[in-house]
Amino acid sequence: MPVFFQPDIADQPFLSEEESRHAVKVLRMNAGETLQIADGRGGWYEAEIRRADARRCEVSILRKTIPAPRPFYIHLAIAPTKNMDRVEWMLEKCVEIGLDEISFIESRYSERRALKLERLRSVAISALKQAQQAWLPRLNDLGRLTDFLKKFPVPNPDSQLFIGHLEEGERKLLQREAKPGQKYVVLIGPEGDFSTEEIQWANATGFQSISLGSSRLRTETAGLVAVHILNLINQ
Repeated sequence: MPVFFQPDIADQPFLSEEESRHAVKVLRMNAGETLQIADGRGGWYEAEIRRADARRCEVSILRKTIPAPRPFYIHLAIAPTKNMDRVEWMLEKCVEIGLDEISFIESRYSERRALKLERLRSVAISALKQAQQAWLPRLNDLGRLTDFLKKFPVPNPDSQLFIGHLEEGERKLLQREAKPGQKYVVLIGPEGDFSTEEIQWANATGFQSISLGSSRLRTETAGLVAVHILNLINQ
């Protein structure tokens, strides 16, 4: 059954123009056919097309399901790479696996200083529909690392805070330090890594230095691996 995204479907029983066009023009769906709709806020709907209009496809809600919320929360904070295709690939896979929030950060060695957040939101929506996820991750625009760190009080008993980097020193494996059922925030730096000073700032704010394994990972791979590990330990 085709899956569509419409955040206001409970109050406005019709698809957006983009989704209407896809349903009627691309999939050639007609009145009486059923489809599934995700609102990105935990709601999952089964609906029937009442009026197959390519600009405003009207539907009737047949059934609403609200899956139980996950007992953990994953917030990935990552420095985007220069190649946006790699960022989009990472976001797509993280949404498919399960991600609650992503913040894009600018650090000393960052390769990218601007983002097209709407494009990334489209990628996230597409991944949500593909994986039949009920929740659309919160996407936060690019901001400075120093400003991001100020959001976390010291000490912070509500979250497990981690920073992945390659500097020498004690770095324990993420899968051994993360506890199930927590709120996690994971910092991943750019290809040139975080600077020593940035790592010290993060540690002083309560971020624990961690490793993702013995391999030297690309930025987008590290982000995906961290999200995957945190999902796995909560299975």
